[in-house]
Amino acid sequence: MAFAKLTRCARFRLTILMLGVVALLQDVHAAPRKPADDGEVLERLPLRAGDASARELGSLRREMLAAPQAPHPAARLAQAYFDLAMARGDPRYVGYAEAVTARFGEPLPASLRFVRGLLRQYRHDFAGALDDFAGALAGDPGLAAAHAWRAAIHLVQADYAAAQQECAALQRLGSSTLDGGCRGLVQAYGGQLEAGYRTLQRALAASREPEQRLWLLTRLGELAAWRGQPALAEQHYREALALGRDDGYLLAAWADFLLDAGRPAEMLDQLAGWEASDSLLLRLAEAEAALQRPGAVRLAQLLEERFAAARLRGDTTHRAEEARFRLRLRGDAVQALRLASENYRVQREPRDARILLEAAIAAGDAAAAQPARDWLRTSGFEDARLRSLGRKSAVATRQ
Repeated sequence: MAFAKLTRCARFRLTILMLGVVALLQDVHAAPRKPADDGEVLERLPLRAGDASARELGSLRREMLAAPQAPHPAARLAQAYFDLAMARGDPRYVGYAEAVTARFGEPLPASLRFVRGLLRQYRHDFAGALDDFAGALAGDPGLAAAHAWRAAIHLVQADYAAAQQECAALQRLGSSTLDGGCRGLVQAYGGQLEAGYRTLQRALAASREPEQRLWLLTRLGELAAWRGQPALAEQHYREALALGRDDGYLLAAWADFLLDAGRPAEMLDQLAGWEASDSLLLRLAEAEAALQRPGAVRLAQLLEERFAAARLRGDTTHRAEEARFRLRLRGDAVQALRLASENYRVQREPRDARILLEAAIAAGDAAAAQPARDWLRTSGFEDARLRSLGRKSAVATRQ
């Protein structure tokens, strides 16, 4: 989810899409297991040598073990795991966070209930996440991050009126940057791209925190691309990349920009080492295939195995990514359309509409694309590419 990333900023460590995004909902592993012994090593974390995150996680874990019944140290550790999952696109961290929250029984205090809401929205349990965020706010009415994530979910579900209410709540709490990011996206998704762009610009001008600036620059890049301003979009993306911070959503957005621009070779080095993220692995495979490189076969097979494993687990969070994989790398329009249609019933962001429209055109099924065309009509979303796809899908016929 794209907008929700700004919630890191609410505590100056809050994480990624609203939207999205989303976002980005990669391969999810088995359900968390509560260890019988707090000293048990379940798995070595995939951290880099000298990584500050390793030191921080070690410190947070020691704090939790020193007070195993105290909720706040556990909430801080679980939040740190979740932040890493969003920054690096590695879903194993979500499993670690779930194992921490599973240590506590009901009713959860506000801090842990908020984190559980983050984990539920990651799994696409949006109803459960909204319930947890409401519970967290009941315990802590000043928790701006909960309002930000509620807005994120409403945006994903194309409920812009509900998202706007969360923006207003952020304004009342004095969270100006979160409020600006929230209002800018509501405007952009609701047919006011220029106004949304200006609102995000003002939020960027007022922001000094790197995480805030990275998120705002990324979203400004997306909005500029939607407005048909590729040079400006590239400027924003490069400014965000220059901050030098791991961020899976930024890399996915940048990769999509380069793929759309016919510049796949430029993203290969940047995505090297990110194969743990299904979202980034998909884009890497698309780039390799576009360049007709032999590595494309291996990457596509790796994606095939991950999607198969997800189906065995009953995990449905991959449908948008698998739809794109089926369409662009396997040429299976019928399967892609089935997956894109199922995904669109849960997530209705611009990227979800795009894969549904593309798959419907490829499959020659105009009726299947009707939900996306309805959204384009009612929202007024102004991206020329999507509107063109909408027109083409309306006359799509089977060959």
